[in-house]
Amino acid sequence: MAVLITEALDIIYQNISPVSTEIIPIEMALGRVLSKEYIASFDLPRFDNSAMDGYAVLCADAGSTVHSDQVIYAGDNPAMVLQKETALRIMTGAPIPQGAEAIVPFEFVTVEESKIALPEEIPQGAHIRRAGEDMKKGKVYLENGDKITAYSITLLVSQGVTHVEVYRKIKVAVFSSGDELRSHFERVEAHQLYNSNTPMFLSRAKALGCEVSYVPNIGDTVQALESAIKDSLHADIIITTGGMSVGDKDFTQEAFANCGMELFFNRVEIKPGKPVAFGKIDQTAIVNLPGNPLAAMVNYEIFIRTIIHKMSGASAYYHHTIETKIAVDFQAKKGKYTVTLGHFDGKAFMPLKEQMAGMVTPMQEAEVMMLTQPDIRHLKKGDVVKIIPIKWEFFKTEKEDFYTK
Repeated sequence: MAVLITEALDIIYQNISPVSTEIIPIEMALGRVLSKEYIASFDLPRFDNSAMDGYAVLCADAGSTVHSDQVIYAGDNPAMVLQKETALRIMTGAPIPQGAEAIVPFEFVTVEESKIALPEEIPQGAHIRRAGEDMKKGKVYLENGDKITAYSITLLVSQGVTHVEVYRKIKVAVFSSGDELRSHFERVEAHQLYNSNTPMFLSRAKALGCEVSYVPNIGDTVQALESAIKDSLHADIIITTGGMSVGDKDFTQEAFANCGMELFFNRVEIKPGKPVAFGKIDQTAIVNLPGNPLAAMVNYEIFIRTIIHKMSGASAYYHHTIETKIAVDFQAKKGKYTVTLGHFDGKAFMPLKEQMAGMVTPMQEAEVMMLTQPDIRHLKKGDVVKIIPIKWEFFKTEKEDFYTK
């Protein structure tokens, strides 16, 4: 019996765990997921400093002319104490000298030799960046499960961190079955097809930060499939396509069962792409996808992308949606849990006109997808819909209802 899309995802959430961890230099950490929290070991800024090029002054000297003959640069360690009727020339980022109460920018003073005419009003603390106003010692500034960006690296460097503990890259192995399939670098006969699924799966896994390996096309025999499976068990995820129906040469499920796979489901109530299976052999996740390219792509985006996010250690692995309006009248598939691919211009969702399970051209055009339940028959132009991005990652830490109602 087929499971619902939400049930299939719940099974995946329950049976997928993050991979092991490693320590790497921060120069190699972009895009990786942290496996521990990082706590500030000192205040940031570490000391009070000037936010402007100007003069360090006492507020009581406002409206008067003061004397200035010293300068403090960023990187200096000033030992002087600011006295009444005196100003110290100071550069942005330089430490605030003892006694200084405010910084007056250059453009607000009049300078004549060593005499500085100050403005009539000088607010207490003006243009002073206080120690710890950005980050306090002891603050958790990056969490376990955070994906490292260029700005995460900025935070780490600001705390003197040189290496980080991250989840290692996920290893993905991909192969297809089918005597009619040939690799893209082989010659095809009139009765044969190029295997477009395997390169697609490999490329998508790379785009999601995985290490990938390719198993050449294998024949439609149980023995050939078993051999390919055993050769791929070094991977964290094995993705196969085709051979999931009940034809005379659809042996994929049998081969995986012979290799000891625990099967969690082998059908999902989804159109396109009902024959989807998920299981495990020890710690290796197994996903069998439909042979039709667009059906395989849809299921990859819904299920395998979730597996990769959960396995990567990311704290956000639930599909996140965008609420928008549909740009045209739309007739949904009667009685089906349906995925509809489309465009999103930031204002409205436009379904693609042609998107059959065996097509390949809609995959390049699709930016987002809409999921509808069987009771949805017709959507009118301007109706509110929910869409899940495909061409960018948009996940959250809490589960949400992603169906358009």
